[in-house]
This record gives sequence, C-alpha cells and structure tokens, in this order.
Amino acid sequence: MLAFQNHLERFEKYNVQVLGVSSDSLESHEKFAARLKLEFPLVVDEDGDIQDEYDTGRVTYLIDRDGVIRYKYVGMPIIDQLIREIEGLEGS
Repeated sequence: MLAFQNHLERFEKYNVQVLGVSSDSLESHEKFAARLKLEFPLVVDEDGDIQDEYDTGRVTYLIDRDGVIRYKYVGMPIIDQLIREIEGLEGS
C-alpha cells in the first residue's frame, strides 16, 4: 500500500483512482490507513463479494471506466511498470 501512497501524485496525474480492497473490518481499515497515512480509499469486503469477482491476495488491476480489466499484475506492484501501462492505455 505504501508503494501506491508514495506515488499517488503520479497516478492522479493520469486521473487514476487508487483503491485498496480486503475483507478486514472497517475499524481495521481505519487503523491501517491512519498508521500508513493513506490518502486513498480502502474498501471493506467482509462478505468477499468483490474478491469473488477478482483474485485474492496481492493483485493489482487497471480497470477502465467501462469496467474492463486492462492489466493485471500479481505480486508486489512495480510502480514504474504500472505507470507505463497507464500511459499505454492513454494512447489507445
């Protein structure tokens, strides 16, 4: 999460909304966000509905405005690679 927070301005430059999703409780999310000073939303998915639609674990998706997954990365995100993918989407 810190990787996204530390580069949030780079994502915002491309009008990208960063979200974190997990099954943790709202209280847990609030404490986590405060501890890391996150400036983007964390979504509570206690019932697992969102995670049923996507892979679980450390997975990063780029989803366009139509809800189409344009890019998926499993593992620790590589921010420069994500930015290149976003730039590629901008040109398409």
